[in-house]
Amino acid sequence: MEALMARLSAVEDVDIDDDGVFKYVLIKVSASNPVEEFSKVIVRGYSWAEYHADIYDAASQRIEPLGLDCECLGGGRIQHAPNNKRLKVYGYSMGFGKADHQITCDLLKTKYLNYNITWTDGGY
Repeated sequence: MEALMARLSAVEDVDIDDDGVFKYVLIKVSASNPVEEFSKVIVRGYSWAEYHADIYDAASQRIEPLGLDCECLGGGRIQHAPNNKRLKVYGYSMGFGKADHQITCDLLKTKYLNYNITWTDGGY
């Protein structure tokens, strides 16, 4: 059980680009043994990605070799303005559907402590 928890906790909760507007995905990462399952949700967002699936594929290729499972919970966009300390979460993924932006904001708040972080269901 400790080994599973260690692998799961080694996965960073938030990894997004430092500036700009980009696609993001919300991913459930889980570890299980025959008796128990442990999981957490992470957010990944990058401007290099043409599609939300590109982000999910890159993340799962790094995480699954650790013996963990990945499931995409949806996506959207993030507008990151570090000069104004603002993050805005909005939109959806054509392939994965809309992520729960409230969960995304809650995760972002753990890393970007002094930021104004908001979300909306509008926009693409």
